[in-house]
Amino acid sequence: MNKIFTLFCLLASTFLSAQIVGENHSNYTEADTLRGSLRPERTSFDVQKYHLKLKVEPEKQFISGSNVISFNVLKDMPVMQLDLFENMQIDSIMHGNQKVDYERRYNAVFIQFEKALKQGLTDSIEFFYHGKPVIAENAPWDGGFVWTKDKEGNPWVGVAVQGTGASLWYPNKDHQSDEPEEAQIDISVPNGLMNVSNGRFLGETDLGNGFTEWSWKVVNPINNYNIMINIGNYQHFSEKYKDLDLDYYVLPYNLKKAKEHFTEVKDMMACFYEKMGPYPFEEDGFKLVETPYLGMEHQSAVAYGNQYLKGYLGNDLSGTGIGLKWDFIIIHESGHEWYGNSITAKDIADMWIHEGFTSYTESIYIECQYGKEDALKYIRGIRQNIGNNRKIIGDYGVNAEGSGDMYYKGANLLNMIRSIYDDDELWWNTLRDYTKTFKHQTITTEDTEDFFDKATNVDLKPVFDQYLRHASLPVLQLRQADDKILYKWKADVINFEMPVDVIIDEEEIRLKPTTEWQSYETGEELDELKVNDLEFYVETEVME
Repeated sequence: MNKIFTLFCLLASTFLSAQIVGENHSNYTEADTLRGSLRPERTSFDVQKYHLKLKVEPEKQFISGSNVISFNVLKDMPVMQLDLFENMQIDSIMHGNQKVDYERRYNAVFIQFEKALKQGLTDSIEFFYHGKPVIAENAPWDGGFVWTKDKEGNPWVGVAVQGTGASLWYPNKDHQSDEPEEAQIDISVPNGLMNVSNGRFLGETDLGNGFTEWSWKVVNPINNYNIMINIGNYQHFSEKYKDLDLDYYVLPYNLKKAKEHFTEVKDMMACFYEKMGPYPFEEDGFKLVETPYLGMEHQSAVAYGNQYLKGYLGNDLSGTGIGLKWDFIIIHESGHEWYGNSITAKDIADMWIHEGFTSYTESIYIECQYGKEDALKYIRGIRQNIGNNRKIIGDYGVNAEGSGDMYYKGANLLNMIRSIYDDDELWWNTLRDYTKTFKHQTITTEDTEDFFDKATNVDLKPVFDQYLRHASLPVLQLRQADDKILYKWKADVINFEMPVDVIIDEEEIRLKPTTEWQSYETGEELDELKVNDLEFYVETEVME
């Protein structure tokens, strides 16, 4: 690997770890706990809807307005916790016609009701605020606003806040376990500009003060960090895939290029519909929106900034050349519509449910377009971006993601489970059932483990445990004993078991190693044995 490509892989792995907000450690602060934990101030209510109504002033890098938060009271609630970064100013919080008292602690806002809201009540508050939100120095690697201008000098504004938190720019219950059932986003911007947000376009209104309000509505559950604004001098074009509306918002000087480049979207949809099931937000449509940063999976308004290049900014994360056949951002970020947006991890510690599955969609697309062999080569190639130095699952309740290995180690884990199934029809049926069963739900790692484990007679629990909760790979230890080859696993998981396919004398056989020595009778020497490393991601060790 040359030095330039080595540097690129380091930068790419940084992107894949973008906005990881905490590592596995014990030095958590009160702010971490306030953001990451579920206490009565959060669990006593279920958010039903956000209605954002904001004015955005690009020249001042300033926003102001309100969010009406509708909710159901699940338990008697004297105090409600919402979240808004402490640099944003609160003007007032209204409950009915009354201002309510509140206390701020770090980025948390504790709203104190005069009388506890009673269980079973459907209610709302209106939260007025303003300020200059955090600016991202290098989005999407860090969270915040991007205030820039396009090549023609027009303001161009984007936001990326995954991990950092949507409360960076609007008040909400900033925890992945609770998604609003719908959202309306009314954003006023200077005349001549357009705002594109999630869901369906409701209309535009000239406010008569030099600003135009652009209104959008989402009618499906949506992650807080996916609710988004994109402001620019956009041009729009559209097409359809089956009954799904495909809309594109791009800068005018890129219109011709976009119409040619985005033809890949239909191929992607055909593949994903077949392998993973229908697009999960048909009512809200699908959009690609050109952004001044690389990309993000904003639900029904996917951020696109890959400069109309194949690969990842014209490079290949796998080092095989296969990654240069397709646009990484289109495929990866759109794959999140199924995994991350439709199926969401309840705790950010389980973000591999988003990133591992979505990284696997890259190989799914390759298999549809170029065949299984290329897909397997790509999966093996992306292992060069895996560190195996920290566990994939983070610490719960403190807003801490795990290792960036959640991306490509997660994808290799899924590819290996497919190989353990040893039945592609069963694999694709199980994957489609998974996306259907948990559609529009928040889930845990255990939900995922149980689902894929029940589909096969092989016990997958130790496999998930080793790859998700330990940093190192299992090691297949091998030893020659006359005309036999001895084999066993060395792993962190006690009594670890996992089948593995090996090739001996050009014949593939399945071994079923445990942590105890077993033998395979063969006339071949040990150096003739090779693990099928296209399908199994393990280490090997030859013992004396």
